[in-house]
Amino acid sequence: MEDRAQIQEHIKTQGELVRRLKAEKASKEQIDEEVAKLLQLKAQLGEDGKHQFVLKTPKGTRDYNPKQMAIREKVFNTIISCFKRHGAETIDTPVFELKETLTGKYGEDSKLIYDLKDQGGELMSLRYDLTVPFARYLAMNKITNIKRYHIAKVYRRDNPAMTRGRYREFYQCDFDIAGQYDAMIPDAECLKIVHEILSELQLGEFCIKVNDRRILDGMFAVCGVPDEKFRTICSTVDKLDKMSWEDVKKEMVNEKGLSEEAADQIGEYVSMQGGMDLAERLLQDQKMCQSKQACAGLSDIKLLFSYLQLFQVTDKVVFDLSLARGLDYYTGIIYEAVLTQAGVPPPANDSQNGASSEESVGVGSVAGGGRYDGLVGMFDPKGRKVPCVGVSIGIERIFSIMEQKAEASAEKVRTTEVQVMVASAQKNLLEERLRLVTELWNAGIKAEVMYKKNPKLLSQLQHCEEAGVPLVAILGEQELKDGVVKLRVVSTREEVDISRADLIAEIKRRTSEA
Repeated sequence: MEDRAQIQEHIKTQGELVRRLKAEKASKEQIDEEVAKLLQLKAQLGEDGKHQFVLKTPKGTRDYNPKQMAIREKVFNTIISCFKRHGAETIDTPVFELKETLTGKYGEDSKLIYDLKDQGGELMSLRYDLTVPFARYLAMNKITNIKRYHIAKVYRRDNPAMTRGRYREFYQCDFDIAGQYDAMIPDAECLKIVHEILSELQLGEFCIKVNDRRILDGMFAVCGVPDEKFRTICSTVDKLDKMSWEDVKKEMVNEKGLSEEAADQIGEYVSMQGGMDLAERLLQDQKMCQSKQACAGLSDIKLLFSYLQLFQVTDKVVFDLSLARGLDYYTGIIYEAVLTQAGVPPPANDSQNGASSEESVGVGSVAGGGRYDGLVGMFDPKGRKVPCVGVSIGIERIFSIMEQKAEASAEKVRTTEVQVMVASAQKNLLEERLRLVTELWNAGIKAEVMYKKNPKLLSQLQHCEEAGVPLVAILGEQELKDGVVKLRVVSTREEVDISRADLIAEIKRRTSEA
C-alpha cells in the first residue's frame, strides 16, 4: 500500500491532467475517465477513516431518467406490437450461460465475451447476444418450429463509444423464425418487419442491405482465397462500412496474408450494388458461375426480391456484395438496416455527450440478422438441424436518435400515465380525497392524490400542468353536500359539475377521446 504522501502526489498530478484536458476541450468520455481515476485516488486517502464511494456507473453503462424511460417504453411498444402482429410468441433465458455454450460461436468477436468467476463448480459467461441462447433453448427442449421474439439485456466487453450508442450493457430486440419452410418466405418476412418498425419510428431515411454467406464464400473461392481464410477475410470485409477499401485491402494483404491479386478481385465484386437485376447479371458472370454455392445464393436472392415486391418493401432494399456480417454462425441470407440520413439534425453543441457532428448517432446500422441453419445442430446431441432466420433491432442507437428528436422538438414527454388528480379546495378533506381516489383506482382509472393533509389548490393544479395530467377532480364542502365533483380540464381550465354516480363514466369517456 502506498503511503499518504505518495497518494497525495498522485492526486496532484492527476488533478493537473484533468484541468489540462478540460482546458483543451477533450471529449467528455476521456475527461470522465480521468476524473474517475482522480476520485479513486482521493478515496484511497479516505476521510476520517471512512471509505469514500466513487459515484459513477461502470464504464460502458448508464442510468436512464424517467423522461428517457418514457421514450424507451414507446419504442419497445412499437417493436413488440409489430412482432405480435406477425404472430410471434415470447420466451426468456438466463442472463448468463455456461461458458462452453458461447465459446466458438462468434468468430473474432469471441474475445468480447464477459467471463464470470467460477462461483459454484460451473464456468459461466454473460450472454453476448440472444441468438445463441435461443439455439441452445431449441436444442435442449427439442423444439423444431417456433416464431419467437425476445427482448433482454446482453453484455460485451467492448471499447464503449457511448456518444454513438455503443455500450457494454444494452438491450437487444430479436425476432426469429425456426423451422423447415420453403425458401425465402420467412426471410422476406423478417425484412418486412424491419421495414415496418423503422418506418413507424420515423427515424429518418434508411436502406436495408442484403447479401448471402454462400455468395460471399463462392466469391472468396473464385477469387483465390484459401478455404481456411474464408472466415477471417469475411471479418475484414465486414469492416467496409467503417473503413475505406484501401485500408480493408491493406488488412487482408499485410495482416491476414492474402495475395494482392485475390484482394483486387474481391474489390471488384464488393463495390457492386443493385437488386434482382444484379443477381441475374452475376448468375451470368463467368467467374461466379464456377461456384455452385454462389449460384444457389444468387438464385435465392432473386426469389427473395420477388417476395419483397409482394410485401411492398423493395424501395428500401438493396443487394450489396460488400455486406459480410462477421458472426460465424450465418449460413445463408444476411441483412443489415442502415440509417442513411438522420431524422433530426445533430445539436450544435451537445454538452450531454460531447458528440461531434461526425459522430452523430443519427447515421449507421440499426438492425441486422440473417439465416443460421447450423447453430441449433451444434447443441443437439444427434446433430439434428433446425433451420432458423432472424433479425435483431439495434435498440440503443434507436433510443439515442429518439432522445435527440425529443430534445430538438418542443413537445413535452410525459413520464407518468396519470389521467386524473383528486384535489380539494378546502382544508380537512383528506379522507374524502382518499375515498374518491380509491373508487377511481377500483374502476381501473390511473389517479393520484397529493401526500399532504391540506395541500393548497394552486399547488395541486400546478402539479397537473407540469406532469401533463389532463383532468382534476376537485372536492369541496359544497360539492360534497350536492353529491357532485367539479371536473376540471387542465389544458382549457374549463370546469363542470358531474354527479358522483356519473364521475367514473365521464372520466373514462374524456380520457378515451384524448
